[in-house]
Amino acid sequence: MQPARLAAYDLACRRGDRLLFRGVSFELHQGDALQLAGPNGIGKSSLMRILAGLLRPYNGHVEIDGSLALADERPALDPHRPLGEALAFWRAVDQAGEARADFGLEDLLDVPVRYLSTGQRKRAALARLAASGARIWLLDEPLNGLDTHWGAATQAAIEAHRALGGIAVIASHQPLQLQKLKKLALLEHLP
Repeated sequence: MQPARLAAYDLACRRGDRLLFRGVSFELHQGDALQLAGPNGIGKSSLMRILAGLLRPYNGHVEIDGSLALADERPALDPHRPLGEALAFWRAVDQAGEARADFGLEDLLDVPVRYLSTGQRKRAALARLAASGARIWLLDEPLNGLDTHWGAATQAAIEAHRALGGIAVIASHQPLQLQKLKKLALLEHLP
């Protein structure tokens, strides 16, 4: 796999008239995982969108070496297509193979995405991410909607990704059982 690196330098985020955070800096290398921590509304999802290049920072900049993929509350799967077709679309776009992790979707491939439960949609989004071949995973609340079994399977997939030299940035309110997990408390970066 290609080397991976994700660095943020003095990031600040402004949404409307409100400055959410400032002075956020970190540097991640192959095998690193970072948890973004803080209460609702503090800017975790906004920081994820800045890292993904979907939102411009108010201040600072991001440096990325390696491909990047985001899994958030929007699964990026066509709701009118059967799940198998929706996932195949992204495999073609990403020029990637099957997911390296099992998210238990085999019996659901003929079901239109719009009929999937919350947990099934979350697992489908994670399968899309895992199959993307991206070196850097941005996971916004990856355990929401998952039961204990699939929450553990998701964390195992993250650990396997890291073992292959990948990077994971995770915004989560739920406790994570990941080895050598770094934490960034956004409460420490309030304006």
